[in-house]
Amino acid sequence: MEFDNVDKEFSGHAKVLKRLKDMLLRFNEINKILEDPETYSNHKLAETLNKERSELDKPAKLFLEYTNLIDEITDAKNMIELEKDVEMRQLAKDDLELSLSKKIKLEKDLVDLLTKTDPNDARDIFLEIRAGTGGDEAAIFCGDLFRMYSKYFEKNSWTVEVINVTEADHGGYREIITKILGNNVYGDMKFESGTHRVQRVPNTETQGRIHTSAATIAILPVIKTIDEIEINPSDLRIDTYRASGAGGQHVNKTDSAVRVTHIPTGTVSECQDGRSQHKNKAQALEILYSKLLVREQEMQKKETAEERKLLVGSGDRSERIRTYNFPQGRITDHRINLTLYKLDQILEGNIEPLIDELKKSM
Repeated sequence: MEFDNVDKEFSGHAKVLKRLKDMLLRFNEINKILEDPETYSNHKLAETLNKERSELDKPAKLFLEYTNLIDEITDAKNMIELEKDVEMRQLAKDDLELSLSKKIKLEKDLVDLLTKTDPNDARDIFLEIRAGTGGDEAAIFCGDLFRMYSKYFEKNSWTVEVINVTEADHGGYREIITKILGNNVYGDMKFESGTHRVQRVPNTETQGRIHTSAATIAILPVIKTIDEIEINPSDLRIDTYRASGAGGQHVNKTDSAVRVTHIPTGTVSECQDGRSQHKNKAQALEILYSKLLVREQEMQKKETAEERKLLVGSGDRSERIRTYNFPQGRITDHRINLTLYKLDQILEGNIEPLIDELKKSM
């Protein structure tokens, strides 16, 4: 498919244009494959291709409309330059003016569509919750957050697999890592990454003073195959160690826990939940691949802001994104200045009001 005219006329960033071209070409390629009856003999392949085509349908068709419009603009410009008849030239100028106004709108629609289309939305996720500042109270808050999310997952019929957990001495978790499987999990949960702050009077506080504690949350999309990101095996350091914490007779007797480090970036993942070292290694590698994929995608975003607007907030763990104020029954999302006096309902897993407003504010 030729894009010469589009290359000359597109007013946005070159990387935006490249992404649009790739989407249209891939859309056409999938359609050809699906036209072959043999494709449907492989049910899994056909299902995957139909899902991908559905995701590409809107941007591909809108970009095709744009390429056709550019051809009309090129024809009108040629007519203005070559046509000798005054009336025909004026008609071409009128057509060009109308087409140029359409072009501006279509380019805006295309960029808006790209910013609202996240290739990770349909993926499953790794959910990591870690205690931040606040000692025991921070760990208890981690437990509160995990229960809140668990109730939301249950409502959506999503599956929760615990990968790694370190319980705290006085309740809650120092760290808990889970894998969540379901429909559009990342699309619903991606805005939860960041620092969550709690303000309340701890049970151990005798003078009724309000304490502030924090927990950090990371949402990582699960990658389907390691082919999605290139990793040199020599760049990986794999360490085994004995699992710690509660766990019965098995714990501390075998080096079943696994820690994987990607040496060039310093990215680390670990798993100690399973009794099999082989299973823990596979799970730790899967988490590492997801972390590296997110890192690569974040770098791409920084390189080209026009290609895809940043999500609400950076998702950086040092960024305070939300405050849970117990004395006032208030929850505030600082990225969109949203305050709700429904803390009890939110903690029962009814987080839809937050998710819906964040999606609208992209």
